[in-house]
Amino acid sequence: MRNAYLDELYDLARKDEDIIALVADNGAIVYDKYRRDFPSRFINCGISEANMISLAAGLASCGKIPFAYTIGCFLTMRAFEQIRNDLCLQRMNVKIVGIGAGFVYSSLGPTHHATEDITLIRSLPNMTIFSPVDPLETKKATIASAQIDGPVYLRLATGGTPKIYKEDYEFKVGCGVTLRDGTDIAIIATGGIVYEVLKAVDELERLGISARLINIHTIKPIDKEIILKAAHDTGAILTVEEHTIIGGLGSAVAEVLLDNKSSVKFKRLGLNNVFASGYGSYEEMKEINGLSKMDIVEVVKKMIKN
Repeated sequence: MRNAYLDELYDLARKDEDIIALVADNGAIVYDKYRRDFPSRFINCGISEANMISLAAGLASCGKIPFAYTIGCFLTMRAFEQIRNDLCLQRMNVKIVGIGAGFVYSSLGPTHHATEDITLIRSLPNMTIFSPVDPLETKKATIASAQIDGPVYLRLATGGTPKIYKEDYEFKVGCGVTLRDGTDIAIIATGGIVYEVLKAVDELERLGISARLINIHTIKPIDKEIILKAAHDTGAILTVEEHTIIGGLGSAVAEVLLDNKSSVKFKRLGLNNVFASGYGSYEEMKEINGLSKMDIVEVVKKMIKN
C-alpha cells in the first residue's frame, strides 16, 4: 500500500504543481524519486507531527494541496489537537496519510500500533476517512483524496499487502463493496484485515456456510445502504477490524443499525478494550489477538448456531 500511495502521489504531483509532500522525518528512501524531481515541493518537518499538520494547514490556506505522511499512531495521537483545530475546524484542504494501520508494525509493540486512530479521527466533523484494502484501492483512494476539497485521512498498511482487486475496479467514495455474496451472515471489514476475512469466507463456504463479505473502504461517510441491505438479507452481521471495537468500524456499523431500528443479530470482532497482546510477525499478531482466519470462522459458526 505504501508504494502504491507513493507512486500515485508522484503522478499527482507531476500533473498538479499545488501538490506538496510533507513527512515527519520518515520515508527518506521511499520518497527519493519524489524528492529528486520535485525538491521544492518536499518538506521534511522532522519528528514534529503537530508542527507538520499546522504547516500543512498554512500551505492549504495559500491554495496548496498538502499530503502529510507519517506513522499512523503518531500522526493521529500526537497531532490530534492540530488535526481538530487547524484542519477540521477550518475545513482545510489537507490530506493526512498514516502508515502502519492496525498492528502491522507487529514486533514494535503497542506504542507503534494504530489501533485507536479510526475512533479518534471519526469523531471529527468535516473529515473523510479512507481505509483501503490493497495497492489498487490505495491508488484510487489517493486520487479521490486529491479531488476532495477538505481534510482527508488515508489509513494505510505498509508493504506486502496482497492484491484483491483487478485493474477494472471502480472506486466510489462512500460506497462499500460486496466482495463475496452470501445469505447466512454478512461480514463487514476494512483495511488490510479484509484479506484474512476473505480466507475465512472460503473456509466457511467449505463448511457449508454462505457468508457475504463487504469491504468498507470509506469509514466516513459510511455506506448505510449496503449495511442495511446486508442486515435485511442475512439477519446476522459480524464486523471485523484490526482496531479497537470501541468507536471503530464496528461502532459505526452499530450506529447505522440502531438508528434504523434494525434487529439483526450483531457482533464486533477486534480488540475488546485491550491493547494488542504479544510480539512477533504480523501473522503471529493476528493469531495472538483473535483475528486469524480460524478465529473468524469460529465466531461465525457460533453466531450461526445461536
